[in-house]
Amino acid sequence: MPVDTPRLLINLDALAANYHTLKGVGMGVEVAPVVKADAYGLGAVKVSERLWEEGARTFYVARLSEGEVLREAMGARQADILVFDGAAPGSGPRLKAANLVPVLNSLEQIARWRAEADGPPLRAALHVDTGMNRLGLTMDEIAMLARRPAELAGLEVGWILSHLACADEPGNLMNAVQRQKFDDARFLFRQARASLANSAGVFISPTYAFDQIRPGISLYGGDPTGLHSARFETVATLEAPILQVRRVAPGETIGYGGDFKARRPMRVAIIGIGYADGVLRSASKGGRVWYADGPRPVLGQVSMDLTAVDITDVPETEDFGDMVEVFGPNLSLDAAAAGAGTSAYELLVRIGSRSERYWKRFS
Repeated sequence: MPVDTPRLLINLDALAANYHTLKGVGMGVEVAPVVKADAYGLGAVKVSERLWEEGARTFYVARLSEGEVLREAMGARQADILVFDGAAPGSGPRLKAANLVPVLNSLEQIARWRAEADGPPLRAALHVDTGMNRLGLTMDEIAMLARRPAELAGLEVGWILSHLACADEPGNLMNAVQRQKFDDARFLFRQARASLANSAGVFISPTYAFDQIRPGISLYGGDPTGLHSARFETVATLEAPILQVRRVAPGETIGYGGDFKARRPMRVAIIGIGYADGVLRSASKGGRVWYADGPRPVLGQVSMDLTAVDITDVPETEDFGDMVEVFGPNLSLDAAAAGAGTSAYELLVRIGSRSERYWKRFS
């Protein structure tokens, strides 16, 4: 591997451990991994294949194209792959060809998917909006569909879903309001599997688990409650090499705009990673990396390809080529995200294609 290349190490055993942790928290209900956005940047195919080995049988993606890629990769594995975007105009033949299940978000999508039914009933999921006001059928619409089953003729409704807006705030009253609305909708479609909880939702109360939970970030090592606890194992480690070590005199500045001015003699490591690789510019103030057994502050503005780090207090050695941990087992994904003023979700999906990906398994 060239010494100027960041790398993303993905521990598939830790991924499996997190899956089983969620299985326990969910009191044994089905755990259906969310592998949209290429499994949050960690590789949807590799992630799904390992989780299939652990017992996962249902997977969620956002886009039709993601579902097609995953279906081809899964081969003979009879996985249920649901597409959050539903049945967009013209998508019907592709959904059928790849044996994907659209999550129907509107009456228009229901009619569109019904129009494709020319044989056995087509499988579908219904998404009811319980208060988030993104995608989804209204409560009035879901009630109308229950009263008028002819509106769903030709479809086999296997799932009913909703999504919590404030699950990362367990005390937020909106959670209980949404759960009650979802319970009402679920009662109307008792034959369908009910799924409300995302990664954070399952920790509010077992009553949010219903028949299936849909974790994303917690599978990949982030703590959805923001507690930065050790309940989830580290799946992703992002690291980058030191390209040069510079000596900076008092009064000299570092990086674009001269935002940082040295107040003392400093040793500064220039590492080969920047915002093109997923280190957000917002980490310029408050960001940290892990090097030589400790957190080291980011200095000046993060640039496209390079980031400056203070290693003044590190004993002098030949640092060139050493790898610096941007996040991983020593500096958690959540801590790194907090230092950049963002979420673990964004930090993962922002990792650029220049970072070489390595999947590891030990069992």
